[in-house]
Amino acid sequence: MDRTFPLTRDAGLERLSDFLTGAGSDYAGSRNTDRGPGGRATTSALSPYLRRRLVTEAEVVAAAIAAHGPDGADKFVSEVFWRTYFKGHLETHPEAWSGYLSGLAAAQERIAAEPGLRRIYQAATEGRTGIDGFDDWARELVGIGWLHNHARMWFASIWIFTLRLPWELGADFFLRHLLDGDPASNTLSWRWVGGLHTRGKHYVARAENIRRYTDGRFDPAGLDEYPDPLDEPMPPREVALAPAASPPDGAVALLLHLDDLHPESLPLGPAKVVRIGGLMSHAPGASDRVRAADAAAMSDGLDRAAAHFGCDARIVAPGWSGDRPVVTAWAPVGPSAETLPSECIRIRRRWDEATWRLSTRGFFKVKSAIPRLVEQCSDTA
Repeated sequence: MDRTFPLTRDAGLERLSDFLTGAGSDYAGSRNTDRGPGGRATTSALSPYLRRRLVTEAEVVAAAIAAHGPDGADKFVSEVFWRTYFKGHLETHPEAWSGYLSGLAAAQERIAAEPGLRRIYQAATEGRTGIDGFDDWARELVGIGWLHNHARMWFASIWIFTLRLPWELGADFFLRHLLDGDPASNTLSWRWVGGLHTRGKHYVARAENIRRYTDGRFDPAGLDEYPDPLDEPMPPREVALAPAASPPDGAVALLLHLDDLHPESLPLGPAKVVRIGGLMSHAPGASDRVRAADAAAMSDGLDRAAAHFGCDARIVAPGWSGDRPVVTAWAPVGPSAETLPSECIRIRRRWDEATWRLSTRGFFKVKSAIPRLVEQCSDTA
């Protein structure tokens, strides 16, 4: 499978088309199999594009249903909705993010103070643990910025339960190197593996499962296959979903950020875009590869915005908005949201508004509503 990711909308649409005419027909049956970087694809690998919204969830879901029908596309559509669910869950449980950040800081202090822990951490991130598969995935992650989703689960489980490393350090390792590193999906997936997202329900990597779903490429020994789940004194509190604003009537400046780079489909209503700026907010410590991917995606978004709205578009600089009201797509919890100027008028897509309100607990409430959500949001991204 091609693991290069030209971060443009055209490249994302081409990958979507290739997936739907290829692996998409067998997605439900083969998606858990990781054949390695050179193997035949079993997943869409659309996540770097969805993460930045170079392509939108709504158009990907619509294309999958058109190609394979509601039943044939069911599993793939469900996986797309998991991404939206995670974002909505983090919006309504922001302490999961702030708790991750504080836990990461504490874990980094431990790494600095405890030589034994530091040695294990360095071996894990450099692929020198001696654990078959795990070391390959660590090198693959750093080398190309990508891992199959099942490999991510195995890796996280081994990190937490066999190597006994703080989960926050693993989540940080992923977020710095993954080309699709998404604060919500990454944070909550690590919490889920550890048994914190669904309290007491953890994911355990087992050698037999790894052998089976890597077609025998890996056969790790010495895994802790019967660990207790992680625990925490108090799970993140639920808060009400913050209300979005309505776009104003008249001339506005549009601010793009790395969580939404499809300005052509934003619900701007009566607003008239006369200026466009791009805000770069990388994950802390992001690798050079991730930074380059972010820059390419932003450049593509600005070019398309300039052509669509017929005005200048460039990275923000002092005075870029010309004292016009600044409108921006809603940035989910994470670096973009933390960097947006407080005066921004933040608007939200119907896709997010409808799904996030159902994302306060487990995924089942979203899953059971997918047919309605697809119909409800079919006319907008």
